[in-house]
Formats: sequence, structure tokens, C-alpha cells
Amino acid sequence: MKEFKKSRRNFINKAIAVGGLGIVAPSLVFTAKGNSIGVTDEQKYQRPKVLFFDVNETLLDLNVMKKSIGNALGGRPDLVSLWFTTMLQYSLVTTVGNQYHDFGKIGGAALKMVGLNNGVVITDEQAGEAIKPILSLPAHPEVKEALILLKKEGYKLVSFTNSSNKAVESQLKNAGIYDLFDDRLSVEDVGKFKPHYDAYNWAARKMGFESKDCMLIAAHGWDVAGANWAGWQTAFVSRPGQQLFALANPPEINEKDLLLIAKQLVKL
Repeated sequence: MKEFKKSRRNFINKAIAVGGLGIVAPSLVFTAKGNSIGVTDEQKYQRPKVLFFDVNETLLDLNVMKKSIGNALGGRPDLVSLWFTTMLQYSLVTTVGNQYHDFGKIGGAALKMVGLNNGVVITDEQAGEAIKPILSLPAHPEVKEALILLKKEGYKLVSFTNSSNKAVESQLKNAGIYDLFDDRLSVEDVGKFKPHYDAYNWAARKMGFESKDCMLIAAHGWDVAGANWAGWQTAFVSRPGQQLFALANPPEINEKDLLLIAKQLVKL
């Protein structure tokens, strides 16, 4: 798999050099999905032995949190995305600082920070109440059908999240997809948030597979990049507002929803 990644990078670099001279390189084939770039079937990839799924935004729809988070922020639902990215930012701060706090607690701290930056003081109790709906998010409309399809095709399905073990259990059960997974992993058990390299290595070892046998399916460019750098194959769900990281290798699959990704995987 490492040789494959290296050869792909070399191929892309050569193709870019040729393109700069105005020469068309017909063997370089990409597909644009929204504003993102993905690898087409012309660039072959192997059938993964295990599929890992990010949870928040990838499987579950965060839009329903706009009301509770927006109310906590003084009637500003437009700040929900800022709150979520701030929560992700400070989860990485704790990891880099060799610390660990529950993702929910980081979310509460992030909400208070965003509030203060917008002239709103939020107490710990108010933050907790505002974040509580994250435990009962609905799945995106196509998710259940996609998971059932993959399971019927014999794929091993594992959820892999930055949320705590307790939180993800509630999330998947409330979304009606808990039993579709063979296992459910949380970075809580390794003490480092994705996209830290160690988190992916731990997950692969936990499930008994080599990195080359794993594929991460996620709607976050940072998660896809982290998995790729850990030697995994990746699939990007290009949900609205999500983009790939331009300095990382492109994913093996790039589609607008999980069902389209599943339909590609069952062909392998």
C-alpha cells in the first residue's frame, strides 16, 4: 500500500509538471465532486477488509443542533459551525499538550469561548444543556440504507469517533443504527483525538488489521488526511460545507453521500 501511495504521488507530480506546459496527460483522470477532487476508478484501489466510519456529520446530521446552540449564543444559529470547529481545534490542543478531556467537556468549553467572543456569557450548566442534543442526532437520510448494503456485502463495519464511548452508544442507538456496526471505537480508550497518527494505528491494531487493510469514511478533510497519512485508504463524504485538505493525498473515493460510496465499494 505504501508503494501504491508513493507511486500515486509521483504520478500526480509528473502530471502537474506536464500540465504546466499546456500538454494534456490523458492517463490522469480525476472527478470533481462539488468543489473537491477525488480519484476515479481508473486509479485502482483494493477492497478494504474493514471500514471505519466517523460519526458526527459523516453519519449523523448536526443541523438539528442549530436551535440549541444558537439559543445559547443569544439567538445566533449561524455560529454553530464556528462552535464545532472550535471544539475540534481545542481537542487537538489537548492532544498536542499531552492532555485528554472528554469531547463533550471540550464542546462546553468551546461554546463558552465562542459566546464570550460574541458578547454572550454562558454558564457551565447552560453549555451542558445546549450540547445535550448531540446525543440524539438523526442519521442522514441515506445512511441506514448504505450501512445495510455494505453489511450484506460482507464488509466489517466499525464506528470510530472522537466522542466518548458512552456518548457514541447513545448517539448510534438514538439514530437507529447501533446494531449495524460490528464494533464501536472511541479515541477515549487511546487518549488522543483524531487526526493524531496514534489514534488510527490504535484502531487498526484494536480490530486486528494492518493499516493497508483499513479504510476510513469521513466527511472531514482533516480526518481523511490523518487516516491517509497513517497508511489507510479513505473515502470522503462531501457534505455541504466540507472540503478536502489540499496538501493531503486525494481519497480513493469522493462522493456527495454515503450511499454513493457504498455502491462503489460493493463493486470491489
